[in-house]
Amino acid sequence: MATGSHQYLRLTMAQALVRHLTAQRIMVDGREQGLFGGVFAIFGHGNVICLGEALHEARALLPTWRGQNEQSMGFAAAAYAKAYGRRRICVASSSVGPGATNMVTAAAVAHANRLPVLFLAGDVFHHRLPAPVLQQIEHFDDPTISVNDAFKTVTRYWDRITHPAQLIQSLPAAIATMLDPADCGPAFLGLPQDVQGIAYDYPEAFFETRVHRIRRMRPDAEEVESAAARIKRAQRPVIIAGGGVHYSAATKTLAEFAARHQVPIVETIAGMATLLHANPFNFGTVGVTGTDCANTLCGEADLVIAVGTRLQDFTTGSWSLFDEGAELIGLNVARYDASKHLSLPLVGDAHESLRALDGALDGWHADARWNERARKLRDLWNERPAVRGNTAEGLPTYAEIVLAVNRLCGDKDRVITAAGGLPGELSANWRSRSTASVDIEYGYSCMGYEIAGGWGARIAQLERATGGDTIVFVGDGSYLLLNSDIYSSVLTVRKLIIILCDNGGFAVIDKLQRNTGNIPFNNYIADGQGVASAIPVDFAMHARSMGAHSETIRSIEKFDAAFARAQKSDRTYVIEVKVDPYAWTEGGHAWWDIATPEVSARPEVLAAGEKVESGRARQRRGV
Repeated sequence: MATGSHQYLRLTMAQALVRHLTAQRIMVDGREQGLFGGVFAIFGHGNVICLGEALHEARALLPTWRGQNEQSMGFAAAAYAKAYGRRRICVASSSVGPGATNMVTAAAVAHANRLPVLFLAGDVFHHRLPAPVLQQIEHFDDPTISVNDAFKTVTRYWDRITHPAQLIQSLPAAIATMLDPADCGPAFLGLPQDVQGIAYDYPEAFFETRVHRIRRMRPDAEEVESAAARIKRAQRPVIIAGGGVHYSAATKTLAEFAARHQVPIVETIAGMATLLHANPFNFGTVGVTGTDCANTLCGEADLVIAVGTRLQDFTTGSWSLFDEGAELIGLNVARYDASKHLSLPLVGDAHESLRALDGALDGWHADARWNERARKLRDLWNERPAVRGNTAEGLPTYAEIVLAVNRLCGDKDRVITAAGGLPGELSANWRSRSTASVDIEYGYSCMGYEIAGGWGARIAQLERATGGDTIVFVGDGSYLLLNSDIYSSVLTVRKLIIILCDNGGFAVIDKLQRNTGNIPFNNYIADGQGVASAIPVDFAMHARSMGAHSETIRSIEKFDAAFARAQKSDRTYVIEVKVDPYAWTEGGHAWWDIATPEVSARPEVLAAGEKVESGRARQRRGV
């Protein structure tokens, strides 16, 4: 259709949406690629007919991956974006009702971790003639509300497309949000069933190819000057490297900055693998699950330079880790993060801001005695023996398994875990051999992310042709919660190596329960109320039922051979390892603010509460 000099295409709203997505491009790894890598979808009556028709027509340009669970599809999309350093995006699409609400948790994971995912959920009929439709939740006082309003709390951009023309403004706005370094996070579009199928004359310009670039925000010159002046006065500076260093592709820039100015670097969990373990300025992970070395340095520092981190409580020890007199510089692309706890803000891209600071420091470097102190602390941490198990059966510990995988894996392998005890064991024991090779989902600490995230990361890893395996660490609790993407990985020939550590329940929460004076209850399977006997799950057999290869081992001596078989396998391989449920890596852990009962019949609970309360004396109160 033509009107005057303008050209139009008559398409349904769903067809126009998909066509616009396929027209978006971006430069990654030196070549132009589609901005959207694919769609994870489970079809239902809210997205199968109209959106499904459009996706089928575009399948050569925009592959559709059939998911097994809507929540896990969102996890896979988030892990895909993280593996690409936020430079490519996936879509997660569901029907109306339960399919949509299943994705809310995944949206929260993407939001907490500042990751771009486009969520598309079917919505109720805009004209309302058949209302209430199947799966519709009715609000008696507000007929405009659907369950999709729940996404407002966990997305950076939200809209409901109630007329096909709205797509022209809303879809580019959603994409711009997801690509903005400061506002980056998930976007949501609710797609009413009837509106998806309505045709409209869209301008051809809406479908023209557009090559996007990630904006690099240069810092304000006066903020650079102020930060440099403060750094030059420091006697004991330390840099905290967060996930933003990865997203800025600033790992090399930061390593060079630290070497030139002789400043120790510690990493957050999201910032792990910013530096290689062998880098002389890498002093380990910081915070509640951190190392003695990193936490001692942060406690003694007179200046903390926080680069690309949102300073979550596990990083700051609930703000007890730093000396009360220590000053903070917040180097972050997001003003909100840069200004936390009255930090001296340096708002800008990590790469550009570090370069600007480098020039402003003009040959300055930290005191050699401070670096010598840091090196001694690191040597003491690295020389400690790995925690060993204490069971009669000689079961291995988490730490022994992590160290074994670390020793046996390749330099290009990517490791993934989330929640539970494994993040702490990896942050304490993993020694990075390549940058950006670790994905520990701890922003939302979401059980179930591990295997689904592994699938999404594996898709990205094979697309980038970087080599290496995708290695997933998962506990038995998370496995029972969400395991169906083992089947996804087998169906799509995206092989994972899954290390399943079985300790009989939610062991790390049992540890917290016992450490606060409580009686073990409802965490280990054997401690569950109404449990007649703790019937063990045959995880290896369960994995085989989904097409994976698998085996079970009970000793560290047998692990090397099992891992070698997994590496050689032609498909997803699950190694079920029975592990000691009570042996954890100790030391290094910073204080963590938790709530304890003020009144209890158990003196042990009251004593634990007093201990927690004493830690609050060290807590910074916003300054």
